[in-house]
Amino acid sequence: MDGQTRQVVVLYFITIFSLFSRYNSLEKDPPPPSYNYFEDLVSAGYDPQAYPSYFTTTIDDGHFKDLISQRTQVISQLQKLGVTSAPSTKTVNVNDFGATGDATQDTQAFEKAWEEACSSKGEVVLEVPQGQRYQLKPIRFSGPCNSNLTIQIYGSMEASDDMSDYKEDTKHWLIFDSINNLLIEGGGTGNINGNGKIWWQNSCKINKTLPCKDAPTALTFYHSKNLKVQNLNIQDAQQIHVSFEKCNGVQASGLTVAAPESSPNTDGIHVTRTQNIWITNSVIGTGDDCISIVSGSKNVQAMDITCGPGHGISIGSLGSKSSKAYVSGVTVDGAKLSGTTNGVRIKTWQARRVRKCKQHLIPEH
Repeated sequence: MDGQTRQVVVLYFITIFSLFSRYNSLEKDPPPPSYNYFEDLVSAGYDPQAYPSYFTTTIDDGHFKDLISQRTQVISQLQKLGVTSAPSTKTVNVNDFGATGDATQDTQAFEKAWEEACSSKGEVVLEVPQGQRYQLKPIRFSGPCNSNLTIQIYGSMEASDDMSDYKEDTKHWLIFDSINNLLIEGGGTGNINGNGKIWWQNSCKINKTLPCKDAPTALTFYHSKNLKVQNLNIQDAQQIHVSFEKCNGVQASGLTVAAPESSPNTDGIHVTRTQNIWITNSVIGTGDDCISIVSGSKNVQAMDITCGPGHGISIGSLGSKSSKAYVSGVTVDGAKLSGTTNGVRIKTWQARRVRKCKQHLIPEH
């Protein structure tokens, strides 16, 4: 809508408001035909010569009919311009689809709620209510969706601790796949709990006698654009806590990511093949990198990050199996690192060279 059209629309709305106000007041208390305010004023002692007034105007039925006609014309013009009333927002609550929120299995209810929310048109809010605990097996929330979707995670989503539930996919727990314009809002109370202890105990880094195996990433965003994730708590992931893969245009803010310092491979936020991502105002303390940025990523902004414990903020590792790896446009500003094994670093595999690398790090005192 151009500037001239916006001005016309504003004027129309002002006119509509005026007409509605005048018309509605008349409907409630209409004057009789040919009613003359002037005559009543004179009989009450009003002196028109001393105090001239606009009340000398006579108001008849025809004048009000004209007002009604004008209102109808204005509405018609607005419809021609494509101006309609704001659409209502549809709310989809997981409890309405059978979720109990009592820390027992609610996977099917979440799948049904997602199907309803994603297939609906317009503005949709998917609610995970506060104060309840939902235990979930691995789920892939797949798009594209018909709706502009907001997910309000105000309760707790907890991973199944039965490792056999992950036999079809040992690398993921919750996946949001191919969903554009998605907003996930935690409200400060929302919690994603990976229930990772059983996985850590079976890690080859903890028990050297065991073979090294994959473990799930708690929360994965894949192949999505214009994504916002904010005010959410993520804790005790099986391995990586949050991963952004093949995404473009990401805002991650107000996140709290936490796991014990001894937990293996529990990166806080992992960025891979993703561009134009802002990670801001977040607190991350885990057993591995607070933020890890790997090949294919560019324009990564990390600002006002509190990191520790953990391994610091890392680019890499890069160059695995003699491969070429590219990362560009990384900015770390306002980071506070405490109790970390490293600061901000670039990691490469042995015998790999790093070309065209510029570091500009300003320590904060």
